[in-house]
Amino acid sequence: MQTIEVLRQALSSLDPTQQQQLLVAGSSVAVLLTCYYWVYQGRKTKRIPIGDGWWGAGEKPQSEDEKVFPFQVQTSDEEIQDLYDRIDRTRYTEPLKDTGFQYGFNSTYLKKVVSHWRHQFNWKKQIAILNKYPQFKTNIEGLDVHFIHVRPPHREGQRVLPLMLVHGWPGSVYEFYRILPLLTNSLDSLAFEVICPSIPGYGFSEAPHKQGFDTLAAARVFHKLMERLGFSDYYLQGGDWGAIITTNMAQMKPECVKGLHLNMLTNKMRGFGVLFSILIGRYLPWLVGFTREDVRRLFGSVGFMERNFYDIIRETGYLHIQGTKPDSAGCGVNDSPVGLAAYILEKFSTWTDFNNRDLEDGGLERKFTLDDLLTNIMIYWTTGSIVSSMRFYKENLKTNIDNRLDNHTGVYVPTGLAAFPDEVRHVPQSWARNRFRNIYSYSYMPRGGHFAAFEEPQLLADDLLQFVKKVEKL
Repeated sequence: MQTIEVLRQALSSLDPTQQQQLLVAGSSVAVLLTCYYWVYQGRKTKRIPIGDGWWGAGEKPQSEDEKVFPFQVQTSDEEIQDLYDRIDRTRYTEPLKDTGFQYGFNSTYLKKVVSHWRHQFNWKKQIAILNKYPQFKTNIEGLDVHFIHVRPPHREGQRVLPLMLVHGWPGSVYEFYRILPLLTNSLDSLAFEVICPSIPGYGFSEAPHKQGFDTLAAARVFHKLMERLGFSDYYLQGGDWGAIITTNMAQMKPECVKGLHLNMLTNKMRGFGVLFSILIGRYLPWLVGFTREDVRRLFGSVGFMERNFYDIIRETGYLHIQGTKPDSAGCGVNDSPVGLAAYILEKFSTWTDFNNRDLEDGGLERKFTLDDLLTNIMIYWTTGSIVSSMRFYKENLKTNIDNRLDNHTGVYVPTGLAAFPDEVRHVPQSWARNRFRNIYSYSYMPRGGHFAAFEEPQLLADDLLQFVKKVEKL
């Protein structure tokens, strides 16, 4: 309906020259687009069923233990020595000349990273940093779910609102350590009580023991977590898998979600509306609701197909492996710490900026320190969770994703969208409206890529805050 209104207003404001341009572009397509939207919007439902599940070992008991208990990250000298022994036995392959990161993680630079890991990186020191925020576990649907829970210090007159942050792959809750103080220790009139859960199968959360644990199951588990902590309504923020999980939470129990803020946007790249805007948007952006910035990000200097099709194919080989046979590839990276580092850190290079593929060091240290990157690696290594994290792709892609109910369900809660310029794919607001029906803010972020909280914590925190203030009418 919103798109039809945009078209109606655009058509009514045309001058004769623009009307001629529209005829040349093909006004019949606009008619087809209108018909498509009537049909498409009719398929939308307003919520998805909550359901229930059991992912623990064995049969579900008659009653569940709802105790919440403290947790701290620990290590041992034996664990660290085993890591060193494996690192010392690494067998490297020399890179091809002048390839940068185009073939994957450049082994010349990999040796530098591994040398730092072996001789300078202090895991015990990083554990102390991990443990500076209160951490807990509680059993939900048969799984011990790990989460960080940070309350802000008391400040007279300051409002405190509950907020859940959800990470993705190949990240962890450690991605949020730079943004947490900005959200919880703010001098602003508004602060957040933040809960950061580890997705089951990632890091310190127990991995599912049965098939089928997907984003809908994670959404339900996280709603149960918030309920167990005593929250009846709350804000959500996510990127990567976290964006999909929090979106599912908003679709599942909209009455509990005061607002949804995302830094990764998804949409279906099909249908008359999208096709029409791709064909016309570069030349008549006003007609399809594009801004100049949308045109720059979608088409750039290389064209739409190169940026949004061929580049995506080049960068999604991991997705096809993990969505089909995760255990095969996972066997190698779960056994080799250097293999694990190369596999994960290449994503922190490319997904931060595609131009990093041309650099011998992948541009990794432009946005991150090696200690921060290796801390994330150590979370996967010490918990042995890389295979279970990869299986999450299989569980979400094993059936036709178009048949999933969440792909035919609108999102009606207040929504804030932060579009970072170096995100893997850009989604204009006009496309986002097809799914998100109550957009309060859409921000073109000035810099940053896929790992927004890790790369640009201040930018993300500021955008989240302005969104929440709009919802709260502050």
